[in-house]
Formats: sequence, structure tokens, C-alpha cells
Amino acid sequence: METDKTFKALADANRRLLLDHLFQEDGQTLSQLCEYLPEMTRYGVMKHLGVLEDAGLISTRKVGREMFHYLDAVPIQLIYDRWVCKFAL
Repeated sequence: METDKTFKALADANRRLLLDHLFQEDGQTLSQLCEYLPEMTRYGVMKHLGVLEDAGLISTRKVGREMFHYLDAVPIQLIYDRWVCKFAL
């Protein structure tokens, strides 16, 4: 189920931090995103980005030798519509 992947991706604080930074400035490279997680290896950040991409929360576009990452908030909106909106007073 796609929602399960979204919840799994959002469960990790590092992945939420990456999403926050993509929200602030969309279209960042791996090197730029690694700056926000200095205690983590480049490979570790790549794994987190892979989980986010698998959940549909980010998309990537290759330009030359660099890969740019973009936020896709649609899965979060779907969770909001299904789980949060109906409980709002």
C-alpha cells in the first residue's frame, strides 16, 4: 500500500529534515542535502533519499552530472485528506 510507504518514510527524523530543507529550497543536489546531515555519510543520505523517492515524496531530475531532488507533497496531502481532515473541528 502506498500510504504505508509514506508513513514509513515520514517516521524517520532525518528524512523529515531532508523534506523540510527541500520545502525551503526545492531542487537541491545530494551534496547540498548532505550539508544538513553532517554526521551521516553520503551513502546514508542517498539511502534516505531512496526511501523518500520510493514513497513518492521526492522526485529527481538529472542535469549533466548532477541529480536534483524535488519535493512532491501529494502523498502528504493524501494522508491529510484521509486521516487528519476528518478529525479537524
